[in-house]
Order: sequence, then structure tokens, then C-alpha cells
Amino acid sequence: MAERLTLRNVYLYVVCLVTLVISIFAAVQLVQGVVGIAYPDPGVGYVGDPTLDDEEEQRLAEQSLDSQRRYEVISVVGAGTTLLIAGPLYVYHWRRIQSERAAAPEVVPTA
Repeated sequence: MAERLTLRNVYLYVVCLVTLVISIFAAVQLVQGVVGIAYPDPGVGYVGDPTLDDEEEQRLAEQSLDSQRRYEVISVVGAGTTLLIAGPLYVYHWRRIQSERAAAPEVVPTA
């Protein structure tokens, strides 16, 4: 089956490619964010700083952990939003391609 390449076909395939790549990167970022929330990086910390007492050291460590979790939550929300936008765009354009291919008359090559 020979398919005629049109500007519309190229547009649909390019949109599918771009939204698929964006979705893959967003999914990776989403997983990294969830892992970052579940297992935060202990970071450099303030252990052994002679100018800090134990209470202040603990407070700074908790503040650092809270800051990192906040960053990861914002990252997860951003990645999830990207997936919610790019995913349906990909599905819509891919279905358009499939429906147009199914509706197109089959071209029989002549010899």
C-alpha cells in the first residue's frame, strides 16, 4: 500500500513525534520526582559544624529536607501537567492518522 505524502500527513506525524518525546521526558521527570519525594537526598548537612548546637543543626537539616521535598513536589506537578497536556494531543493526532489511513482508498500500482 503506497501512501501519498502530503503536508497534512507530515504535520500529523511531526506533532505525534514531538508530543511523544515530550511525554517520555515528562514521564521520566515524574518518576524522578516521586523517587525524590520518597527518598530525599540527605545533602551536605551541617553535621560537625562547631558553631552550631545540636538543636540548630537538627532544625537546619529539617529545613533543608523540607525545601528539597517542596522542589520535588513542584517537579512532579509540572511533569504531571505536561503529561496531561501532551498525552491527549498525541492520542488525538495518532487517531487522526489511523482513521485517515483506514479511510484512504488503496492505491494499486500500475505496471
